[in-house]
Amino acid sequence: MDLQHIPLSNLKIANVNVRHGRKPPDVSDILPSIRARGVLQPLLVRPNGEGFEIVAGRRRYFAASRVAEEQGVAATEVLLPCAVTEPGDDAGAVEASLIENVARAPMNELEEFEAFAKLLKQGRGVADIALTFGVTELYVKQRFALATLHSRIKDAYRDGDIRPEDLQLLASATRRQQKEWIAAFEQESDPENEEAEGAPRGYQLKQWLFGVEQIATGAALFAIEDYKGEVITDLFGDVSCFADRDAFWALQNVAIAGLRDELVSKGWKVSVLEKGQRFQTWQHVETPKEDGGSAFIEIRDTGEVEVHEGYLARDERPRRNGGNAEGEGEEAADKAAKPELTKAAENYLALHRHAIVRAELLARPGVALRLAVAHMVAGSPLWSVKPDPQRAYKEEIAASITASKAQTAFEAARNAILQLLDMEASYQGTVTRGNGDPHWGATVFARLLALPDEAVLKVLTVVMAETLAAGSALVEAAGVVVKPDVVRWWTADDTFLDLVRDRVAVNAMLGEVAGKAVADANVSETAKVQRKIVHDCLTGEGRERTEGWVPRYMAFPPRHYDPNKTLQIATDWEAIKPLFTSD
Repeated sequence: MDLQHIPLSNLKIANVNVRHGRKPPDVSDILPSIRARGVLQPLLVRPNGEGFEIVAGRRRYFAASRVAEEQGVAATEVLLPCAVTEPGDDAGAVEASLIENVARAPMNELEEFEAFAKLLKQGRGVADIALTFGVTELYVKQRFALATLHSRIKDAYRDGDIRPEDLQLLASATRRQQKEWIAAFEQESDPENEEAEGAPRGYQLKQWLFGVEQIATGAALFAIEDYKGEVITDLFGDVSCFADRDAFWALQNVAIAGLRDELVSKGWKVSVLEKGQRFQTWQHVETPKEDGGSAFIEIRDTGEVEVHEGYLARDERPRRNGGNAEGEGEEAADKAAKPELTKAAENYLALHRHAIVRAELLARPGVALRLAVAHMVAGSPLWSVKPDPQRAYKEEIAASITASKAQTAFEAARNAILQLLDMEASYQGTVTRGNGDPHWGATVFARLLALPDEAVLKVLTVVMAETLAAGSALVEAAGVVVKPDVVRWWTADDTFLDLVRDRVAVNAMLGEVAGKAVADANVSETAKVQRKIVHDCLTGEGRERTEGWVPRYMAFPPRHYDPNKTLQIATDWEAIKPLFTSD
């Protein structure tokens, strides 16, 4: 950092100065000192074109300008002491400006929000901002919540018409509530409207925002005549509410599902938030639909529904090579899509699909022979040769695969081959040993020479099935060829349902087992609630039993429920699909 004396005429306020854009500051407290002694404390500046811009020291700059004007001195002749920083570091400049201004004159809530937002825009995270200024992450997030405020409310706060605690409360209000509050505020400011009650503040504001448990009829997305329950009205009939909350939500959820479908038909990627979950604008970046922006449907406990179109989560926006958080650079690197299933769920599917294909291979030795040749020619992760370990991520998955019909059928066939070859069961219970012992290889070869072709093919089939890698593209290819009867070998169990956590996928599965009407009526419910309904439909507990259901994940070939997310088994199949289909 270099200390220079720079002419007043070569200085201007930087955009990154946290007080930039406001009206000229009050300098009456420092003006007498500057008149008498001049500016003693250096301004913090950085180069900008042919001059310099002020990062910190705005009040000293305005006071010096006032003194020069009073004394009739040209701006080119007034030299101010300046500490010159490196150019280009916007985040560092904002940080320096904020630190100095906080130390000299504490900022109000809106000024802190605007300052923190500048740092966020420059790529600083919430944790970094909190650490730099010695506040909690919650404190920073509370300031970011002010981003949702209507500009008229911000103006009222700046004018001193509302208190800081009211500002924070109004940040939790919906758009409609904010507009209603502004209307009431403007009425109280009208001298000709003596009957106006005024906008609520303090405790009354809190009660107005959160204290009403009834759901107003104005929140309904559906036609009121479709609601068959009682409607409660106040004494004057100005406000009406639904008496039956469950009946309201059944209709509202169907309407929300229709709204979601309408947005999807317009080309939006849509996320339906869980009831009561807030959409935080500061955690997102405004992004057009054609650039990957999504639509978010926010559902309040009050029944109100808001659609936020054209947003992308801040941590999902594309980064550019060599660029900053604003996306500057030459090439964009697309971030991987969010997985539709957890690793454990993918593992469950891989093991069960593997078991089904192996069981079907028992009746198709010709297919198994060709798979063996493919292993010999191209190799595979298991062609050492060694059996697939069937490694489960969770104990529940291990128990599920052990109890499956496909696994039981394969174990029986494997035990028969062990007896046929007069082999003692290893600690793994497999035919394939893969220990590389040449004497043992010769022994097995000699025993196979004594067997007819049909028996050798059975041995080959079991060995091929043992060494078929779970979760591989060859499992998908073999499954499409053998066209297994999935219902014969597999039934959706509690482990499968518990592992599927994606709400879009669960809602789509609910539609398959219970119908679209039931799925739409529960669109905003948690995945847990919807999985319970699927379970009840499959077991017949309190609902009509659904027989023979095969989810898309277990079909051959597999399919997505949410095309906006990844599914490894579907990706594996798409890569080899042209080899096995004509379309």
